[in-house]
Amino acid sequence: MDRDEILLDAEERMDKACEVYRDQLLGLRTGRATPGLVDSLRVDCYGSPTPLKQMANISVPEPQQIVIKPFDPSTIGNISKAIQASDLGLSPNSDGRLIRLNIPPLSTDRRKQLAGRVKELAEEARISIRNIRRDANKHADQTEKAKGMSKDECADCKDDIQKLTKQHEGKVNDMASTKEKDVMGE
Repeated sequence: MDRDEILLDAEERMDKACEVYRDQLLGLRTGRATPGLVDSLRVDCYGSPTPLKQMANISVPEPQQIVIKPFDPSTIGNISKAIQASDLGLSPNSDGRLIRLNIPPLSTDRRKQLAGRVKELAEEARISIRNIRRDANKHADQTEKAKGMSKDECADCKDDIQKLTKQHEGKVNDMASTKEKDVMGE
């Protein structure tokens, strides 16, 4: 691998790590209803676990309510079971055609727990970014040993990898602080 390939690969993988973290944050509950709470929920239907967003329209008609309208009304029971089995702590109300989820306001203790979870997820994202940095540095060292680049080029490459790492860790920190403020209701 040459220098540009190493940097491009590292940047793509770091971007993916940031995207995964962003998606994880969407699934965390704040005081408001968002479709992201249930989008990634898997429903055991038609013999396999299927993402809820592929089975139903999910809307938020009010700030404290999510409405799920399945494409196939016979799947309402399976969707209700999946919501109850999830760790969302919500109870589905079904009228046979659609499911309503009322989002209660969060208690102070629950807000603190969620803020802690935001921090845990952020640390996991930062760890994955650092692992990507380690792999990229290893590729740079291997390329140098294989006489693909000089020591100076290798050092420059590692500096650029470190800059990418700092940049992506900054993105994770920004997302974490924004979500934490949102969870704490600030």
